[in-house]
Amino acid sequence: MLSISSNPTGSSSSTTKVLTGNNMNPRVRKAEYAVRGELAIRSEKIKVELANGGSFPFQRVVGCNIGNPQALDQKPITFFRQVASLVEYSDLLKEENRELALKLYASDAIDRAKLLLANIGSVGAYSHSQGIPLIRENVARFISDRDGFPADPSKIFLTQGASAGVQLTLQMIVEHPDVGIMIPIPQYPLYTATLAVLDAKPVPYYLDEAKAWGLTTEELQRSYDEAAKSGVDTRALVIINPGNPTGQCLSEENMREIIEFCRKNRVILLADEVYQTNIYQPEQRPFHSFKKVLKSMGPQYEGFEMISYHSISKGMIGECGRRGGYFECEGLDQSIMDEIYKISSISLCPNVQGQIMVDLMVNPPKKGDPSYALYKQEYDDIYFSLIKRAKKLEDMFNNLEGCTCNSADGAMYLFPQIRLSKKAIAAAEHAGKAPDQFYCMALLEATGVCMVAGSGFGQVEGTAHFRSTFLPQPELFDEFCAGITQFHAGFMDKYRD
Repeated sequence: MLSISSNPTGSSSSTTKVLTGNNMNPRVRKAEYAVRGELAIRSEKIKVELANGGSFPFQRVVGCNIGNPQALDQKPITFFRQVASLVEYSDLLKEENRELALKLYASDAIDRAKLLLANIGSVGAYSHSQGIPLIRENVARFISDRDGFPADPSKIFLTQGASAGVQLTLQMIVEHPDVGIMIPIPQYPLYTATLAVLDAKPVPYYLDEAKAWGLTTEELQRSYDEAAKSGVDTRALVIINPGNPTGQCLSEENMREIIEFCRKNRVILLADEVYQTNIYQPEQRPFHSFKKVLKSMGPQYEGFEMISYHSISKGMIGECGRRGGYFECEGLDQSIMDEIYKISSISLCPNVQGQIMVDLMVNPPKKGDPSYALYKQEYDDIYFSLIKRAKKLEDMFNNLEGCTCNSADGAMYLFPQIRLSKKAIAAAEHAGKAPDQFYCMALLEATGVCMVAGSGFGQVEGTAHFRSTFLPQPELFDEFCAGITQFHAGFMDKYRD
């Protein structure tokens, strides 16, 4: 018989609780999310200790564990913030306040805020569950202009960041525990965590580190066939392009091969394209959307099933905390579209400020607009600085003993491999940690730099990696790199065989 405490203070022991770690949903307990895992939790505790006068051999924690640009002092885009603030305090848009507003805001920011509010009403009100119609129309126009093929606003859903879209659409696909979803290794832990909660099977395929994290359809077919032999019903293929954590950018030819693989094996393509503007070798490795490539392949691919995702959190925008994104559905059965709408309706709507930022992302100031010059300057300053920081960090990693690192074609990360000594591996085992987790924890305690161990993303057995963003601001970057270099030399000496 269940014992319920009558203690009015609520200070009963955990054994009397209705819900405990032992009887909670085991699928939730199974889920892991490395970028917010042990290292990130420890880094937050160190921040608190530093704020309370704690003594560490560094002055601040540098969070390179997650692509969170503004947490590392990336400046927001002025036009975007002006519009966001005006829709929040709409009294400034009254005609009697226009003279005052023009002293603070660009005229096109005022006009955009008025247009948005005319279609929204109030940012404090629920919107359409699929997203504000005007903004979905602007997203469709953005996709059409980007790809040269039309997009339908009715097939676009605005979301609380791309992650919410991924979770919602995977929820549609997973029918039973033997449904498999193909995911890259290394992969972004959102996918394995979501599949754990949904009680689905991850079907791993491996990117080739020796070939700049390349992907072959032979590897895709191997993965698919092995899963099928185990009774797994593989329904979808996740492609992250540009790659996270690996930074590779797929060629158009490779993308055609992937689409053909999906068609042949009757697999839905899930295209995670949130880093599409983070392209650092645009001449050699330009971004192509899967939608564009698919539509260029001819009428025999009509009805091909694909969902693609985008977000305001990445690129030069970096508005992670506003939680805005979208996904576009291609070729899905109407019954599935209806079910997606139903599930979206249960959450009522995506947050309206996030939707507004999506509108600004897909429809920024254009040449000739009052805000264009400043927007272009701010955008380019961030973009070209990211290219320099990516190269500087890559060179630093490649100069560390036992470390090799591929360049970043795109995204916000590098994923170097580190070759640790037997002594270091033994010390990690004694501490109950994976070797790369052990290394990253020691780095955090010594330098305040928080990275993510490669074991949290998946990796070839017997290898060790870590992921780092290259988001620390330029004025801190030399100090940031010097701290890692000094730590690494000391670590390698301490654990030398």
